[in-house]
Amino acid sequence: MKLIKAIFLLIIFFLSLQNGFAQTAAELQATARSFMQQNDYANAIVVLNRATQMEPQNIEITKDLSLSYYMQRDNNKALEIIKPLIDKDEADDQCYQIAGNIYLQLGLTAECDKLYRKGIQKFPESGALYNDLGVLLWEQKDYTAIKQWEKGIETDPNYSKNYYNASRYYNLTKDKIWSILYGEIFVNLDPLNTHTTEIKSILLENYKALFADVDITKKNKDKNKFATAFIETMNKQSSLAATGINAETLTMIRTRFILDWYKDYASKFPSKLFDLQKQLLQEGLFDAYNQWIFGSVQNLPAYQNWTITHSTDYNEFTRFQKGRIFKLVPGEYYKY
Repeated sequence: MKLIKAIFLLIIFFLSLQNGFAQTAAELQATARSFMQQNDYANAIVVLNRATQMEPQNIEITKDLSLSYYMQRDNNKALEIIKPLIDKDEADDQCYQIAGNIYLQLGLTAECDKLYRKGIQKFPESGALYNDLGVLLWEQKDYTAIKQWEKGIETDPNYSKNYYNASRYYNLTKDKIWSILYGEIFVNLDPLNTHTTEIKSILLENYKALFADVDITKKNKDKNKFATAFIETMNKQSSLAATGINAETLTMIRTRFILDWYKDYASKFPSKLFDLQKQLLQEGLFDAYNQWIFGSVQNLPAYQNWTITHSTDYNEFTRFQKGRIFKLVPGEYYKY
C-alpha cells in the first residue's frame, strides 16, 4: 500500500514538474524577442517555431518569425512566412514593411514598389509605409520621393523618419527653411537616434546659409504663407548674425524670433515646435537647448566644457528631456 502511494505521489510530482516547464505562446514569444534583442536570431527561430505551432493564427508571432529569418538572410523562408499574411484582413502595416524589406533584399524592387503602394491604399495614414516607399524611390533616383515623405509627415506627424529624410532632401535645395524646420522636429521626436548628430550638423550649416545675406528675404523663393511668415520673422533678427552663427548667437536670434512669432503669427500658424521653444524660454532652458542642438556639433570639447561650467542649466535641461515626450498634433502641416 505504501509502495502504491509512493508511486502515485511520484507521478503527481513529475506531472507538476512538466506543467511547470510548459509555457504559453505569449511566454515563448517574449523569450524569442529577448533573443532577437541580443541578435540571436537562430534561437529566436527555434522558440518562435514552437510558439507558431501553438498559435498558428497569431500574426504577431508570425511577423517575428519572418523577421528573424530575414535577419538571418534566409529571405525565401522569410517571404514564405509573411506573404500569406498580406491578403488577410488582420494584416497591419508592419506586415507590408517586413515583406517590403525582404523584397528589397531579394532585389525585387518592382514588387516592393507595388507592395508599398498596396499597403498605403489599405493604411493611408501609415507614416512608415510612406517613408519606406520614399526611400525606395530615392534609391532609384526618383525625386518624387519627397512627395511620399511629405505625405507621411502630413498623415502621421509623429513618425520621425519622414522628417529625417525630408530634412536631408531640402538640405540639397537652395531654400533651407524646410530642412531647418523638419530637422529640428526630428531631433526632438527621436533625440537618441543615431542620425541625430547628422541632422544637428545640417541645422547649424543651414542657419549659416540662411543668414549669409543681410536681407534673407531676398533668397526666399518659397511662396508658402507659413514659410514667408517664418523667413520674415527671422529676417528681423538678421543684425544679430553680424558676429557669426554659433550656439550663442542662435540662442539670441531664436529667442527674439519666438517673441515676435507669438506676437504676430502664433494664432494663425499653431506649431508644437515653437510651443516647445517658448516653454523652454519661459523655464530658462532655451540656452541649454540651443547648446544641445548647435554647440554639440559646432565644437564638442567646447560644449562638454559648457556642460561643466553650466552644470545647473545642463542638469535641469537633461531632466526636462527625460521627463517629456514631444508630440505633434494632426493639422499643423503647412508645406502644401
